[in-house]
Amino acid sequence: MCFYLAESGEIMDQIIRRRLADHMEVLQKLMASDLPQKLEQCAEIVEKALREGHKVLFCGNGGSAADSQHLAAEFVGRFQKERKGLPAIALTVDTSILTAVSNDYGYERVFARQVQALGSAGDVLIGISTSGNSKNVLLAIEEARKKGMACIGMTAEGGGQMAGECDICLAVPAMVTARAQEMHILMGHILCELVDHE
Repeated sequence: MCFYLAESGEIMDQIIRRRLADHMEVLQKLMASDLPQKLEQCAEIVEKALREGHKVLFCGNGGSAADSQHLAAEFVGRFQKERKGLPAIALTVDTSILTAVSNDYGYERVFARQVQALGSAGDVLIGISTSGNSKNVLLAIEEARKKGMACIGMTAEGGGQMAGECDICLAVPAMVTARAQEMHILMGHILCELVDHE
């Protein structure tokens, strides 16, 4: 029993240290890439939109849906300093809309329909998809383009189809979904801080 527990503890320790090392490796690659400059450009786009009375829409699936909600909350609530609420909407939260649109038009249209209804020229859409190929996010970007909205993507290595569809694509240099998502929330927090600063 004690031998088993000791062996199990060693394995757990190895996994923890390996994942922390993986995280640091991706972070170092990100820092050495052009992503910091792209992130600054994203902040300028978002800040300009908000200053001119526009809003930010977020969308994504699964963990990326959670990141969408998290980041929208940072804008509407507050991030690090006291300021007025900033207009941001996560298109992932209204179950009546999600289920109605999915039922009537198919899940691929679930975000595009909301962009059509809620988006306006001058707004910003931030689509999050580690593959960069989520059909519902791509269709939301397509709809946003029709409306004259700026489009920012958060993806993993390569950027998938979103790389060519967004004004700026923040493609994290990682193939593993979990590592990319860790960087997405880090970049999202930096974006919030940059906007707060302005």
